[in-house]
Amino acid sequence: MADTFRLTMAQLNPTVGDLAGNAAKARSAWDAGKAAGADLVALPEMFLTGYQTQDLVAKPAFVADVENHLDQLARDCADGPMLAIGAPAVNVTKLHNSYFILGAGRIVTRFDKHYLPNFNVFDEVRLFNRGAIKGPFATSGPRIAAPICEDAWYPDVAEAMAESGAELLLVPNGSPYFRGKMPVRMNEMVSRVVETGLPLVYLNTLGGQDDQMFDGRSFVLNPGGKLAVQLPFMEEAVVHVDFERREGAWHALEGPKATFPEELERDYHVMVGALSDYMRKTGFTKVLLGLSGGIDSAIVAAIACDALGPENVRCVMLPSKYTSEASLDDARAAAEALGCKLDTVSIAEPVDAVDAALAHLFKGLEPGLAEENIQSRLRGLLLMAQSNKFGEMLLTTGNKSEVAVGYATIYGDMSGGYNPIKDLYKTRVFATCRWRNENHRDWMKGPPGEVVPVQIIDKPPSAELRPDQKDEDSLPPYDVLDGILEMLVDGEASVADCVAAGYDRELVKKVEHLIYISEYKRFQSAPGPRLSDRAFWLDRRYPIVNRWRDPS
Repeated sequence: MADTFRLTMAQLNPTVGDLAGNAAKARSAWDAGKAAGADLVALPEMFLTGYQTQDLVAKPAFVADVENHLDQLARDCADGPMLAIGAPAVNVTKLHNSYFILGAGRIVTRFDKHYLPNFNVFDEVRLFNRGAIKGPFATSGPRIAAPICEDAWYPDVAEAMAESGAELLLVPNGSPYFRGKMPVRMNEMVSRVVETGLPLVYLNTLGGQDDQMFDGRSFVLNPGGKLAVQLPFMEEAVVHVDFERREGAWHALEGPKATFPEELERDYHVMVGALSDYMRKTGFTKVLLGLSGGIDSAIVAAIACDALGPENVRCVMLPSKYTSEASLDDARAAAEALGCKLDTVSIAEPVDAVDAALAHLFKGLEPGLAEENIQSRLRGLLLMAQSNKFGEMLLTTGNKSEVAVGYATIYGDMSGGYNPIKDLYKTRVFATCRWRNENHRDWMKGPPGEVVPVQIIDKPPSAELRPDQKDEDSLPPYDVLDGILEMLVDGEASVADCVAAGYDRELVKKVEHLIYISEYKRFQSAPGPRLSDRAFWLDRRYPIVNRWRDPS
């Protein structure tokens, strides 16, 4: 047995369902590992299928196709290093989330996930069967065991693998981003290292899938928990890690250690990356959005330009008789700063036409919400018409505060295929705009500098659906609203908890009521990137019909 061992970590971006494309990425990584003299090339959890597959993995024809691609991959990678890759496996009739070790043209062994996550965005108990804990496989160097993702969060799996002779833990992951996730990952993996005394390779997948962003940030820990290697956040990377045996134990040599950006940059990078991947993986190349002169549409335009390039972003002003000249000026300034195209389509005549069509039914009734929503829905109709005509995907621009309390019009400003700021509270929208104006990174395709004009950030938010309208006519100040929402939505706090924190009970009850009655809107809303661990959709699954209210 050799005293040195080279492991190639392939932190790459698969696409769900693109078996041929994902296999090609795996072969490319294997080629790089072979050229570098690697003994083993490793890819993340469920890499061959992409992750998460949801119910696609329950389709027998899909699993059969996976098996064919896996067999071909084993044959293609016969002459060189072993290849470790995640894929589903069928044991008689039971489906497993598995990790395959390929070598010499065949499947050498496989590990089946033991602990199946069934919380937040995960629903694996519904899809997979629990596998048995398995001992290590032999290599030219260390004996390696592979606790798959969730398995590494439980001490008994790693300890059982160590007791059965493992000398290195290789942990393939599909771990999606949310704020504060990295320290949690690191602390758990350090615990496994300390408990077993073994080095650990944490290999995470990368890329956007619907609402989830897998952020990479893979790493290697030595016995004792010291960090030896750290791969970048939100970037593909193929890194060769050398291990050597000293005094009977394996240690990783020091390698590259990528830095970790601060929170606002992480969130912004995730929003940009999620939109970019959603477009690429669904086959769209261009987007359009309604640019109102407000802060939400301005930051969505900036995200779109950074994700796709200004040449692939088209903004449309849709003024009504209530739209101020200042808003039109602000929208023009935002589009000019970003360098994207700006068109104008007035809704004044369409509104008059609809008002006239409904006049005999609405006669004698005071104008109100219905007339305001007509404006929003006509904007949605005109934007969707352009989306259909020009093949551009429509972006919607509602922030999490508005999404939470239903301050948005279904089939109106909620129309669209993707919402980049769906999990960003309004107060964070302001902070994100200021951060983007002051910072530019190589991964941004938009221009540097002030891309959200400061006058947009400073002015009071308004939907401009009636004269002199301000958001605070209908909602509490956003710093107050967001504080309550963070407790009720993100923290699942009670009304009493909010009151104890200093919020007015009547206001908290109003917000609670708005959250519950808006569930039907969220059920029909566009997807958007998950930034928190309590994003709307899979993280928080509430009934649409719900008469319960907190009595506290």
